[in-house]
Amino acid sequence: MPLVTTKEMLLRAQAGHYAVGAFNVENMEMVMAVVQAAEESRAPVIMQTTPSTVKYAGLDYYLAMAKAAAERATVPVAMHLDHGDSFELAMQALRTGYTSIMIDGSHDSFEDNIALTRRVTDACAPSGVPVEAELGKVGGKEDDLEGGDGNPFTDPQQAKEFVERTGVDSLAVAIGTAHGLYKGVPKLDFDRLSAIRELVSIPLVLHGASGVPDEAVRESIRRGICKVNFATELRIAFSDGVKKYLAEDPDAFDPKKYCKVGRAGVVALVKEKIALCGSNGQA
Repeated sequence: MPLVTTKEMLLRAQAGHYAVGAFNVENMEMVMAVVQAAEESRAPVIMQTTPSTVKYAGLDYYLAMAKAAAERATVPVAMHLDHGDSFELAMQALRTGYTSIMIDGSHDSFEDNIALTRRVTDACAPSGVPVEAELGKVGGKEDDLEGGDGNPFTDPQQAKEFVERTGVDSLAVAIGTAHGLYKGVPKLDFDRLSAIRELVSIPLVLHGASGVPDEAVRESIRRGICKVNFATELRIAFSDGVKKYLAEDPDAFDPKKYCKVGRAGVVALVKEKIALCGSNGQA
């Protein structure tokens, strides 16, 4: 089927008390793996690319792969710009055909974040493309994304004002997760999440879920998270498969063979994450 937006996906997840898995894809094999896992799980799925990934090949390359995969699938598939770092990139993604846009003004002041987000939501509204924003700062580092240390968590009252003033469709909240790999076990502020949920009616998003204990992800979903982002673990799964194949056959030279093993690792992982989010059987 054609690519769909994330709007209905996330509203259905919110009503059904589950979350949709959002998976960062870096190459054709990862695109194939995510959609295969979604098909086998009968789950809606979101594929996404960061600005760093986009720089590697271009919005049009990644969108073309996602469209081809979606058109072969019978489950809803969306293509999302993750952590769009400028109005210009958000508009490029919109014009290219991405079906969901994130604008991340979380490193700006509260007022500047509102102004940037409002500008993007106004521009995307005529096309019916939903917009995700971030308030507070998700820590850690991945690609060119760096939250830094000691960044503030999302303030519930500010979240309410932010949503009302921007008209955004979903909100990524900072409750203790981080991008990249964790040095220890992350401790999430579930009470903060519940307070945000009481004041904000739109779907909430959890970034930095790679490495978060399963029960913490489940509890986040119980308290209102409707979209969960996974990136680092997918990269590791793909790379581990390739490395294992090449270690066993160092003379191998056919990318199809070792990439197939890497892809299988991603399929298995994505199916686990879809089940963790509770979205299997929801397509």
